[in-house]
Amino acid sequence: MMEFKKNNFFLNEEVINFLKNIIKKKSLANGYIFYGAEGLGKKQTALQFIKEIFKESSPSENIEERITNNNHPDFLIIEPDSLMATKSSGSFEIEKTIKSGSEIIKIAQIRNIKTFLSQKSINSEKKIVLIIDAHLLNEAASNCLLKTLEEPSNGIFILLTSKLNLLLDTIISRCQIVRFRSFSSKQMKSILKEYLDNSKLKINTKLKFEDLINSANGSPNQLLKNIEIWNDFSDEILSKLDFPIKKSLEILEISKLISEKLEIFQQIALVNLIQTIWWRKTKNIELVKKLENLKDLLRKKIQPRFSWEIAFLKISMEDI
Repeated sequence: MMEFKKNNFFLNEEVINFLKNIIKKKSLANGYIFYGAEGLGKKQTALQFIKEIFKESSPSENIEERITNNNHPDFLIIEPDSLMATKSSGSFEIEKTIKSGSEIIKIAQIRNIKTFLSQKSINSEKKIVLIIDAHLLNEAASNCLLKTLEEPSNGIFILLTSKLNLLLDTIISRCQIVRFRSFSSKQMKSILKEYLDNSKLKINTKLKFEDLINSANGSPNQLLKNIEIWNDFSDEILSKLDFPIKKSLEILEISKLISEKLEIFQQIALVNLIQTIWWRKTKNIELVKKLENLKDLLRKKIQPRFSWEIAFLKISMEDI
């Protein structure tokens, strides 16, 4: 039976019960797609699911440690190239590597799956392949994966994605979709309260609970990550961005300050915060769109200071 820590806020009870039932009935499918927004515990749940599957075959093996350390002979994990060097050492460690749009899963990685599956299982009945951010498969890799899914094999595939629409329909049709739903505002407030009550997390007094909750889009992981990042922002920056700036000189000054004081991942987090605050105060959708364009430029690292200046200058012309 699947065992999960009860105090883990990032696990979806509906999904956990569904997966428990699969293992209990021994009704494993050949392919699963874990789908939902970022930060909803898809990877964590998948790894626990994989551990429990292997425990059914080899209860005496040290499964937990081997999967955690990625050294189980019947387990293969595939990640986009640029993410493979970035491993989190803690649950809430800030991810300083921001996706620039260049990360992909290449065909060579999928061919490696074929080699992996062609070898006989060592400690379990079936081999398991976990693909992180499956929506980053390039065209050749997607087609290669499709052929692998079509061929009879001794493998179970688990694909994780936040963008189901970017996967081939033919890949989706061959997998069982496991939906991870966003947490409600009530659940998010409970999480925030739990961390505050136990003094686990200090929150900048300039940040409002309402903005913290709304900025996370139902993701507990994103909520705590945002707080960690935002707490590093200086009061000098936060105080100047409480409302859209109208004066050109102030725009140039704050753009310079942001680009010099903050790393790119922090700048993107700052845009998320500004979007939340300014939407609450103005309900102007055009501001949100312009800030969304700013995030795209920052991800691509296109002259950050200039990008901030242009975005703020365009916003200053809005009728607010």
